[in-house]
Amino acid sequence: MSGKQAVFFERDGTLNVDVGYLTHLDQLKLLPRAAAAVRRVNEAGWLAVLATNQAGVARKYFPEWMIGKVHERLQEELMARGARLDAVYYCPHLPDSEAPEYKKDCPMRKPHPGMLLKAAGEHGVDLARSFMLGDKYSDLQAGWAAGCRSILLLTGYGRGERELRGKTWPRPPDWVAEDAYQAVEIILEKAGGEGA
Repeated sequence: MSGKQAVFFERDGTLNVDVGYLTHLDQLKLLPRAAAAVRRVNEAGWLAVLATNQAGVARKYFPEWMIGKVHERLQEELMARGARLDAVYYCPHLPDSEAPEYKKDCPMRKPHPGMLLKAAGEHGVDLARSFMLGDKYSDLQAGWAAGCRSILLLTGYGRGERELRGKTWPRPPDWVAEDAYQAVEIILEKAGGEGA
């Protein structure tokens, strides 16, 4: 029996509006079709997993407990729309942080695959049959490093990243989607149908 299939979601610019650094709960606003995207993953019987870098802690923009509060609110917003995240992972570290306790080239920080590997170990995820969605190239790299396929979203930083840097990327995205919902459609209809 093979492991579970998962869709890994970046947070800011993928599920919610990217406001730079989210320092207050009132700043959390879901992107238009984000909850529907997560709900489709839930309904398909796949795991919906959040994997997000949160270096605002290392930059001293907000305390680490704030991340937990934001993720509680995010889950509430999703659940109010019939969707849920099955697991949440974040990395607060930054290699050049001025805060000694957060100064670290952490294997969890994307583009490293640590969060995805941890999720696989804790939830029995078959990474080769799973997908990483994000609006930054580092999201895609983390997915590939973990053995997933990766989809670039044109929400958040995605459209600008693709236009400004896309030609220099050593590997193109496996797919490009307008938003998380379209990415999930691609996954369920084209890419993930085999043995889903």
